[in-house]
Amino acid sequence: MMDWHRNDYVISTDPERLNLEFIHHFLANTSYWPKGRPLTVVKRAIENSLNFGLYKGADQLGFARVVTDRATFAWLADVFIIEDYRGKGLSKWLLETIVSHPELQGLRRWVLATKDAHELYRRFGFTQLNDPGRWMEKFGKNVGS
Repeated sequence: MMDWHRNDYVISTDPERLNLEFIHHFLANTSYWPKGRPLTVVKRAIENSLNFGLYKGADQLGFARVVTDRATFAWLADVFIIEDYRGKGLSKWLLETIVSHPELQGLRRWVLATKDAHELYRRFGFTQLNDPGRWMEKFGKNVGS
């Protein structure tokens, strides 16, 4: 577990510090990508990811998770900062912290999906797929988002 501090804010990978209800509420009710995602799915996703919580005091303000083997591949997912704290550079700091995490260095590939934050992710080296013809996807019938 690691913590990073900046002014009144902390980013932590401590899973005990995560507010599961806060994360689930945002993902299921506020975000565009996993509307209606069940709490059990959020919990299982968190349990199987490297998680980054953003806090001010005891209050959680944001979250991101990385699905990774910590050797070759990482998928950045469920990144958010609550609305009242946007525009303060916190998303940039969160991403800077994630991509510089010691366990995520030397990976062959990072991926993510976004509808509206392309410019933010470009600042951290993300680009459109270099060869989209190589990529495939499969959607499950039980879309727990």
